[in-house]
Amino acid sequence: MQLTVDALSRPLRAPFPAGHGTVTDRPLVLVTLRAADGAVGHGEAAPLESYDGVSVADVLVALDACRPVLQAYPGHAPVADVVARCAEVTTIAPALAAIDLALWDLAGKRAGQPVWRLLGGAAAAAGPGPLIEVNRTISAADRSGAAQQAAEARVAGFRTVKLKVGIGDDAGRVAAVRAFGGPQLAIRIDANGIWEVDEAIAALRSLEPSGIELCEEPVHGLDGFAELRGVTTVPLALDESADLPGALDERHADLICLKVSRCGGIGGTLVAAERARAAGYEVYLASTLDGPLGIAAALHCAALIGPRHACGLATLELYAGGEDPLAPRDGAIAVPAAPGLGDGLERWYVTGTTAT
Repeated sequence: MQLTVDALSRPLRAPFPAGHGTVTDRPLVLVTLRAADGAVGHGEAAPLESYDGVSVADVLVALDACRPVLQAYPGHAPVADVVARCAEVTTIAPALAAIDLALWDLAGKRAGQPVWRLLGGAAAAAGPGPLIEVNRTISAADRSGAAQQAAEARVAGFRTVKLKVGIGDDAGRVAAVRAFGGPQLAIRIDANGIWEVDEAIAALRSLEPSGIELCEEPVHGLDGFAELRGVTTVPLALDESADLPGALDERHADLICLKVSRCGGIGGTLVAAERARAAGYEVYLASTLDGPLGIAAALHCAALIGPRHACGLATLELYAGGEDPLAPRDGAIAVPAAPGLGDGLERWYVTGTTAT
């Protein structure tokens, strides 16, 4: 198989503040695999150095290391075999994810089936994909903007919203979202591990009266989660800490948020979800401002996993310009029913992007 790699960057509609920094332009790497018979599959690497410590340069080096492996395999080789061989030459999870996604896209197109059906999500009969409930991201860093976005989310049919915390005026923004989102709206917060344990205790106690569905990554590290679990009524979710040794061996929080890019692709995500559930976690999925190939891959995983909490996958609307090929309706996104990951998703990467 022939590998083509395109590094690019796409601007967001507005700066996106988070505990790990503010994102204004999102770097992404589009991967294309072409088999000897001309069949093509597309994948995406979504490194975000401020979040996961992986740079685009790291991904490009890792993908280059995988070229000989890919050239040695025919286009119909089992996905798991190829990814496992690539994992012997690189440990960069976003690069492995890009190859995994492209291989599944290729396999689905060859079979004329969406990936979730190839994986056993349903019988191979034609029909629409299942609906995955998603949350709306409240990106505004001020009270009035957060209130407006909460009201818009409710009108659009979302039942869950998510706010970044640890970025200033947390209590004010959360209270504004509750006031304008209404009492039935689930409010999810994400600290990206920015708090120390004592800071997290104080912050969560101050936010509890607003009614918090869950807090992602209030602290970083499994020991910190152990300290927090006994002193707050807010359900806690592992996010960045989900990658730590031992995180999946036993339950360290109420929930766990898995990301396709950090799990090394669809196969790695499904394995991680199975392990997490065996340990007692509730599992849901999210992206870190992924492009549509990454979002689609997570949707295909969700069709197999069946999360009981809304997934953080409605983030393509945060990008500037172009249409959202996976736009939510009434707070849910349909899993693509076209063969592979979805029809024409790779075209999004050409519109409104700049090469890097």
